Amino acid sequence: MSSPWWQQSCRALDAHAAAAAARRQAQLTKPSGSLGQLEGLSLRLAAQQGCERPSLERIWIAIFAGDHGVVAEGVSAYPQAVTAQMLGNFVAGGAAISVLARELGAHLEVHNLGTVEPQPAMAGVSQHQLAPGTCNFVVQPAMTAEQCLAALAVGREVALRAAAEGCQLLIGGEMGIGNTTAASALACALLDAPLDELIGRGTGLDSQGLARKTRIIEQALSLHAGERTPLDWLQRLGGLEIAALSGAYIACAQSGISVLVDGFICSVATLLAVRLNPGVSDWLLFSHCGAEPGHRHVLQALDGQPLLHLGLRLGEGSGAALALPLLRLACALHGQMATFSEASVEDRTP
Repeated sequence: MSSPWWQQSCRALDAHAAAAAARRQAQLTKPSGSLGQLEGLSLRLAAQQGCERPSLERIWIAIFAGDHGVVAEGVSAYPQAVTAQMLGNFVAGGAAISVLARELGAHLEVHNLGTVEPQPAMAGVSQHQLAPGTCNFVVQPAMTAEQCLAALAVGREVALRAAAEGCQLLIGGEMGIGNTTAASALACALLDAPLDELIGRGTGLDSQGLARKTRIIEQALSLHAGERTPLDWLQRLGGLEIAALSGAYIACAQSGISVLVDGFICSVATLLAVRLNPGVSDWLLFSHCGAEPGHRHVLQALDGQPLLHLGLRLGEGSGAALALPLLRLACALHGQMATFSEASVEDRTP
């Protein structure tokens, strides 16, 4: 019996391209290591793209949206209707990620996995509507097994289409009122860290709201306690959009597409993807460490070295989009700087 698609092998990095890029890097007209993290990024991208001089021209940004039943417990500062309302804002060009995608020349698409209110056909929004949001995970599992697998598959389909179009790097983004609660619950289930270090204010809860959110997550963890696989935890505590992100990241790694990971929620989806398929880790780049306290712990578990520390907490893929110019510049420096011999500059003293 064959393995399910999410457990199938990821594409191997190109060791020959990485070695060639490292040789070039050693000959560029600068002291070794003087460009810090940018040097490692160019080498990582060379291994992922299979070429000595990588580039980042064909970028996809995929936003996955879904509602969360746990919002009934008062865990968000915003009404649930905002999830559906923001879909229109994304495609109308008014959201932060819409502005960033335009400025970066990136392809942007929006996927509705399941909002509470049925959505009419809307140009630019792919309507999957797997369920009217998730169930309240304080009472029952957030998703059925079938819904969870279907959401993973939506992410996979997006990544496979991106691969067919020659995408070099994918940025995943999310929209879903209550999804920091779902992501925090998943982080608590997957990591060995104190709850108060993993649970934050999300979209802006006050101290009373934060205490309520913590109690809700404790109740959910107690309800679903037991020997669980990562897929079990995703089904019980996750969101439709979180599952779709995980599926997209796995399929990107299987197809040879670099992934630039966004904030806390996307990082939790990445952690789930790596737990489901460890080979995903070779294809990850990390954009930033955000304001949500659990983000730092998730990045540590992924051995992620973020590029930016700007106190971001918007989501939508916005932090990853902000970091993209740094990756592009890393490629430009690696590919366009002269070597010592080309510039007739003496190398280090023997």
